[in-house]
Amino acid sequence: MTRGPNKQFDTEIALTKAMEVFWAHGYEATSLSELLKNMGIGKKSLYDTFGNKQSLFLKALEHYANTTIRNVRSRLYTEGSPIKNIKHLLKDWQDMHSQPGSFGCMLGTNIADFNTSDEAIAKVLRTYLQQLEDIFATTLTRAQTLGELDNQANPRNLARLLLCTTQGVALLGRVMDDDSTLAGAVDSLLSFLEN
Repeated sequence: MTRGPNKQFDTEIALTKAMEVFWAHGYEATSLSELLKNMGIGKKSLYDTFGNKQSLFLKALEHYANTTIRNVRSRLYTEGSPIKNIKHLLKDWQDMHSQPGSFGCMLGTNIADFNTSDEAIAKVLRTYLQQLEDIFATTLTRAQTLGELDNQANPRNLARLLLCTTQGVALLGRVMDDDSTLAGAVDSLLSFLEN
């Protein structure tokens, strides 16, 4: 039996392009033809490489989550002040989500869109949220060790506050006319952490 021809496309690039389409339009509103056009591949290549539309969507969600987690971990685990690292990350996210046309967080928007009975998607979302919470908790524990955070504070609960705030900022940024709500939330949270 002979092997078929080698893939004529970069699977990582194609997956990133699929992620962008799903992120912009959501799962339901994304058509197969739109995916194929943006990914630059044919239907057979899509099915052979990624499976059906739902399978591609799950891979795109995981790709987004892994990319985001890598970025957050790298930014918060760097040398220097853990609280300053959190501040810079939050300010950057505030700026990003206050831009016109912001899509928000791909995973956050899907938390709002999907029926929780879809266990495959719920699992990806829960895993991502837990990883993000863990990174925040580790960073806040380090801040406590370095004397930047009160010893009476609970790093795990503060990590959950950060998680809820960042997801809220990403979602609200999609519809707000100006930056005042996002800036107010981020500034209040940072003021709380810095005292």
